[in-house]
Amino acid sequence: MSKNQLALEAMKEGKWEEAAKYFAEALEENPKDPVLYVNFGNLLASTGDAERALTFYQKAIALDKQTATAYYGMGAVYFHLNDFQQAKDFFQQAIQLGLNDGDAYFMLGMSLYQLDESRLALPYLQRAVELNDKDAAAFFQYGLCLAQTGLVQEAKVQLRKAIELDPDHADAYYNLGVAYAYEDEAEKALTMFQKALSIQPDHLLAGNAKKLVEEALEKQ
Repeated sequence: MSKNQLALEAMKEGKWEEAAKYFAEALEENPKDPVLYVNFGNLLASTGDAERALTFYQKAIALDKQTATAYYGMGAVYFHLNDFQQAKDFFQQAIQLGLNDGDAYFMLGMSLYQLDESRLALPYLQRAVELNDKDAAAFFQYGLCLAQTGLVQEAKVQLRKAIELDPDHADAYYNLGVAYAYEDEAEKALTMFQKALSIQPDHLLAGNAKKLVEEALEKQ
């Protein structure tokens, strides 16, 4: 097993120092391998060392401007730093360079969503769920984005898919309840809010929404 593979295995096990040691040794042997710099950057990003992670991604790009995963790594760092404009630009570059990966489309969509560009985010989130149809979080965020743009019926379909994949997704139940309430289906909305609270009793939004719906039903 190569030093790079040993490092990746150590990362999976959460052995950060051991992984760093193997990556350092691998880079001594192959100092011009951009993949090693990306992997080391991923390790640094995982441990919260954003500044050094960016340096390693930049080194990978300097060695090979076509290293799509380096652009993705930089996008992820900037996203977690709440610099969504920078994140968007790097995720776009990664995809343009051929990174046809569900996570890349998801993160680009989320960056646009955070920039209040919901309509622009939609096709990327749609592509994300197409590429990874087992990702409950992607279906959930796609549903939220659809709702944000007024596509409530379509949003409900995606939220139900998120629940199908993750039956304990309290936020999906809550937002599905909001969608039903928006359509004046109070009984269905109440059921969804109750389900959210059964999963997460301290879900304040669901608790408040449940109370409002109950009061509305009593007045009927």
